[in-house]
Order: sequence, then C-alpha cells, then structure tokens
Amino acid sequence: MPVRLKRRLLTVEEYHKMGEVGILKEKGLELINGEIIEIGPIGSKHAAIVEKTKDQLYKTLFGKVIIRIQNPIETNKYSELEPDIAVVQFRSDYYVDAHPNKNEIFLIIEVADTSIEYDKEIKLPVYASSGIPEVWIMDVNKQTIEVYHSPIEKRYLNKQILRPDDIISAGFIDFSIKVGDLFV
Repeated sequence: MPVRLKRRLLTVEEYHKMGEVGILKEKGLELINGEIIEIGPIGSKHAAIVEKTKDQLYKTLFGKVIIRIQNPIETNKYSELEPDIAVVQFRSDYYVDAHPNKNEIFLIIEVADTSIEYDKEIKLPVYASSGIPEVWIMDVNKQTIEVYHSPIEKRYLNKQILRPDDIISAGFIDFSIKVGDLFV
C-alpha cells in the first residue's frame, strides 16, 4: 500500500514571517503555490534587457503607472512572485504597506534565457489563475516576445508571438514599440 504524504503549503503571510525572523535569505526566492522556489542568478544579458525594457516603458508611462523591477507581487494567498518587470497601478505611497496584488497589476514581463520553461510552465499558470490581464515572455535567445491575453483558470486564451520587426503594444495603456528595440 503506497504511503500518502500530506504537504504543508506556506501562505504569503507565513513566508513573510520567515523572512522577518531571518530564516530566509532576502533575494533569489519565490513563493509559488505554497512552495519556496529558489531562482537562479541573473546573467548580464538578461539584466541588460530588463533595464532597456524598463527605460522604454518609463519614456511613455512615467507618472501614469509604477514600473517595478524584480520586486514582489502577491497573486494569491499562496504565491508571491518576483517578475522581471511588473507594471502596476500608480499609488502615491508606492505600495509601502503591501506589495501590489492581482487587482493592481496591468502587465507582467518575464525576460527568459535559461528560465523559459520555468516561466511558461510554472509562473504563467499562476499569473493566469490570478487574472493578470497581460503577460509578455521575452525570449532572449530567439529575440521574440510571446504575448498572453485573456486569462481563464490556469491558462491564457490568446497567445501571440512577435518578432523583432513587429510592433508590440500594451492592452492597458497607450504604449507601442518595435520588438527589436527591446533587445540588446
């Protein structure tokens, strides 16, 4: 007879308490579906694309939204992820008392080189089940952007792959740019 083990999932609140008392290191971890996941180091090309994309977004969106770089967002009771870029509702307090939640997030951007499968198979379903309206996965190696819209349950109904000569726009606000201009 097989043994059934019960899993004890952590809530975001418990995860924060562990950090406050020093059990967890400050960076390189995400809470996904109640489990602590260690994320790998960020390479220089990955970092450069995050910075370049951030700068392009700032040019158009400064003062209209907040652009968070590799900072936590709370998607549900059991998940607190750190996307490469999160475009969230503007608040004058800059979320001093709590991280943005699923209702305050317009767009998530994940820059993926070695993490592409993790971003698609693990993170994307969490974003969809939380109702995040739009996610971009930037494939560093192919220099393409997969754009996901219309979340339903753990998936997105619409997916579009854009190449360097295509124009990408955000569904939540007036913003468009050539895809190739976001890569280095």
